[in-house]
Amino acid sequence: MESLIITATSLTPSIRFESNGNMEIHGKSIPENSDDFWMPILNWFKEYINAPANQTIVKLDIAYLNISSSKNILHLLYQLNELTDRNIDARVEWFYHAADQDMLEVGKDYEHMVRVPFSFKIWEEEFQLA
Repeated sequence: MESLIITATSLTPSIRFESNGNMEIHGKSIPENSDDFWMPILNWFKEYINAPANQTIVKLDIAYLNISSSKNILHLLYQLNELTDRNIDARVEWFYHAADQDMLEVGKDYEHMVRVPFSFKIWEEEFQLA
């Protein structure tokens, strides 16, 4: 399975999903048509969970998102539940700026909606997509 790499724009985050289980989303997600942006990502991930790596780590560093993007990210996290239910090591690392407690709260809300373990990390300048 080929990696899914999408370059960030002023309205969409960068995406780096690799079949080795390393997944990263970084930036703003406020596209005009969220479903058009997120559908290929969700489809890739749906295919991935059919033959996942032994460990899946999804790193989310979202600066801002609109409601429709929020729903699509939640759909992605729901798919991670399938891995957890199959006893496959899956987890989310939620990055946020110390001054942005709103994004921390968004991450905490997601954490309560899914069964996948979350860890919360204060954003550091070194964190960049590979």
